[in-house]
Amino acid sequence: MTIHDTFPFAEPADVVRRFRGRLGGAVSLWTAGAEGSRAGLTVSSLVVANGDPAHLLGLLDPDADLTEALRSTGVAVVQLLGAHDRGVAEAFGGSEPSPGGPFRSAVDWVQGDHGPVLGGRTHALVRLESLREVGWSVLADVVVEGVHVAEDDAGLEHRRGRYRSVGGLGKDRS
Repeated sequence: MTIHDTFPFAEPADVVRRFRGRLGGAVSLWTAGAEGSRAGLTVSSLVVANGDPAHLLGLLDPDADLTEALRSTGVAVVQLLGAHDRGVAEAFGGSEPSPGGPFRSAVDWVQGDHGPVLGGRTHALVRLESLREVGWSVLADVVVEGVHVAEDDAGLEHRRGRYRSVGGLGKDRS
């Protein structure tokens, strides 16, 4: 767990990290594994590359349990978090204590073939294509094998070291 006692984007922080923090991004939760060996990681550095097949590209922490679980199982679930999932994001991001581990939260988990799924959230089932080091991260290239789109509500964004609510559109307009 990484809990910072200082604001990570304060001066004289790494200027590249400060630049990245200003980009912001939707907060996703990557999960893999089965009961007893589950792993998860909050990820906001994510890109969707549509095509046949579609790919997701995510920057993962090389030391995270999720990265090893993805390498080991070859499959994962990438779910989009909503504004009401701030505590989940903080627990899986290592920025808030989670007694008993983040999977012990009151969230409704359903175990699927690709890993644990948060009930009622938009999510993609993915299969690992490749992992490679890029800077201080691991670039995960995963192939999308299935998508479930839930009702759109207020999303969760990570920008400048903080989680922020992003208003929803109501009915899905995509």
